[in-house]
Order: sequence, then C-alpha cells, then structure tokens
Amino acid sequence: MYAKDIEPKCALCQHGEPIPDTLDMLCKKYGVVPYNHSCKKFKYDIFKKKVRRRAPVDTGYSAEDFSID
Repeated sequence: MYAKDIEPKCALCQHGEPIPDTLDMLCKKYGVVPYNHSCKKFKYDIFKKKVRRRAPVDTGYSAEDFSID
C-alpha cells in the first residue's frame, strides 16, 4: 500500500479524476487521457488505491472434522 514501487498511472494520481462510464481520466495537467497513462507530473494518491479486505477465517472446525476414522 505504501510501497515505493507503485506503477505510475493516472488512475492512482492526485491530478486525475475518473470520467463516469468510460476508462478515461480527466487530468488537470493534460486533459482527457487513458486510465493507465503516466507522465512526469505523477503524484501518488493513497486514497485512490482499491484495497480489498481479507476474508474472515472460519474457526468453527474441531479435531473430529480432520480425522479419517
């Protein structure tokens, strides 16, 4: 999430805003560009990264559930 090796693209940039119903972005510096466009003005915006939560682990198993008998 805070890694230095973030791939620069307009979908994660502070200067880009998504255009509804398209895969294009409205860049404050360059106008309409594709979502994966990148330029030297790229500035990472941590809040635009989509983070998926881990699924909860079901701990309702007992030792009998894993026996072969």
